[in-house]
Order: sequence, then structure tokens, then C-alpha cells
Amino acid sequence: MRFLIVRTDIRTAADTEIAAAWADGGRLRDERTTPEPRRQVVHAEDREAALVLARALATVGAVRCGRQRVKVLAVDESAARRTGGG
Repeated sequence: MRFLIVRTDIRTAADTEIAAAWADGGRLRDERTTPEPRRQVVHAEDREAALVLARALATVGAVRCGRQRVKVLAVDESAARRTGGG
């Protein structure tokens, strides 16, 4: 299975957005509809390589200070073929 390692900016949320999400029981952030802005994307062929790359990206100052985050996402190759992505 292939993996994407993504470094993104963390969106700040206003107090009113937090209160509205809390009151409605909804989500504050939904990555499927409004993903965080990407700073860097790296591909890996297996889980171990993906975790090594994620650890390396986690040493970036903005990640360590909490302004960015690192995500490891599994890529389903059969879905990519169905949509023409690979």
C-alpha cells in the first residue's frame, strides 16, 4: 500500500466557530470539504518508510511550535485506478 505524508498549516478557529460547533454537536473542521492548506507532500511505498518521513517532517520548527501538522494518509491504489489517478 502506498502512503502520502502531508505537512499542512493548522487553521485557526474563532471563538464563535468553536461555540457553534459545540452547540450543534458538529465538527469544527472537516478535512473532506475544506482541507488545511498543504505545505509539503511526500510519497512512500510502505508504512515504515512513511513513518520515517513523517518523523523527519515533524522536526520542522513550525510543526514543533504547533503552527503546522504532519499527517500520514494511506492511499488505496484500487480507488486511484478507478478515478484515473494511477
